Amino acid sequence: MSPKAIDVKVLENYELAITFDNNEKRKFDVKPYFKFKQFQELKDTKIFQTVKIAGLSIEWKNGVDICPDELYNNSKII
Repeated sequence: MSPKAIDVKVLENYELAITFDNNEKRKFDVKPYFKFKQFQELKDTKIFQTVKIAGLSIEWKNGVDICPDELYNNSKII
């Protein structure tokens, strides 16, 4: 099981800085997910900025979320 996201901050260019419960800080690029219909709405920066911690991962105001394993495994240490 991947570490739990405990903090998320919006960066430029549709990227997120995420802190996990193992004290790692990682950068996650959301742009590759825009090819999926459910992520299209996140191109609106006002909606993108509504990201928050939700359970083990993150979620936006519109209900879109990312699997915790996907979030951790596809992010890079910063």
